[in-house]
Amino acid sequence: MHIVASLFIEAIDMHQAPGPSTRIDLTGVHFSMAAPMPFPVTVSPHLVVLVYCPPDANGFGALEVSFERDGEQLVRNVSPVQVEPGMFTRQLVQAQLEFAEPGTIIARCSLDGAPSMDVPFTLLPPV
Repeated sequence: MHIVASLFIEAIDMHQAPGPSTRIDLTGVHFSMAAPMPFPVTVSPHLVVLVYCPPDANGFGALEVSFERDGEQLVRNVSPVQVEPGMFTRQLVQAQLEFAEPGTIIARCSLDGAPSMDVPFTLLPPV
């Protein structure tokens, strides 16, 4: 299995299309946002990880997402992943991230210890 994409989103909707074929509608894909209030602040952005399982794989694995700032791990999430061979699935990951000031956190997404897919999330000053 492998990660196809990892994105911070506002919403996700999955529905069937002719074929049958599955459609995934992602809303509000973003890599930054303004802080909702003055610092310090805690935010909980939604990270979606799309995973593909080749037809010849067993479909079982573990997704690890480590949220890091300046090389220091802040939050770590490990969850099982089960995907029917030849298909895709999505995993939603949400963490409470504390910011004392504006800055960037990296979500390092890895499946079964493979090299990570790194996704930046930057919190900007409030507007």
